[in-house]
Amino acid sequence: MTPNGRSSRIRVLVAEQAARRGARVGVLDVCTAAVTSLPVGGAGISAMSRTAASHPLCSTDDISERLEELQLALGEGPCVDAFTHGTAILTPDLRTGELQHCWPVFADAALEAGARAVFALPLQNGAISPGVLDLYAPVPVRLGAEELADALAFADLATLVLLDARIDETGGPADDGAPKEHTEDLGGYRAEISQATGILTIQLGVGIDEAFVRLRAYAYAHGRRLTLVAADVVARRLRFSPDAEPTQTDEDV
Repeated sequence: MTPNGRSSRIRVLVAEQAARRGARVGVLDVCTAAVTSLPVGGAGISAMSRTAASHPLCSTDDISERLEELQLALGEGPCVDAFTHGTAILTPDLRTGELQHCWPVFADAALEAGARAVFALPLQNGAISPGVLDLYAPVPVRLGAEELADALAFADLATLVLLDARIDETGGPADDGAPKEHTEDLGGYRAEISQATGILTIQLGVGIDEAFVRLRAYAYAHGRRLTLVAADVVARRLRFSPDAEPTQTDEDV
């Protein structure tokens, strides 16, 4: 199949998902269409940056949601590597010995969450890299050449959506359009996590990068989602100190 033919077919599949929701194409539609077209069980997308905190954008099920949170909280995994190196990271079986050394914490956590294979595809448009598309399967699986080409086409389309390109069939400007009960709002993630990170720079007297590392570390150590920890910091229910363990209260300020 020609690249243009593949791209057109993928756009139609994604547009059909958006039509079922009665909305313009959003990143969730890309994920949902990828799951229906490829031998995977779920998909998720995280917005990633080299200069700011990264954030989960959407996921198709609980396992994919957990995988997005795990990788961002741990700072390791195929998603992180795909973004760092700008290349697809294909993991047909997480139980492979070398992966246990490559991602010592993520591999076991992902297996426990219900994933056995994970494929991370960077979202790229020239020098712009807005995030990563993650696909997982509950059983070991390899993507064939055509399947991998389709997965990359889904990643290309997700990139266009995130960059607000004109991708709907009418040629009009696309917006995310996904209802909030199905996908988290990018602005909401960025605002709360970035705000919490800023608060930690003051509480700990450290730079923004170190503050984000501390936020992620706390979330992982306590088995909590990064967004929930950030919400507690912003609401002053959780306070960090440079000389003591973080303290949790039940009071909102």
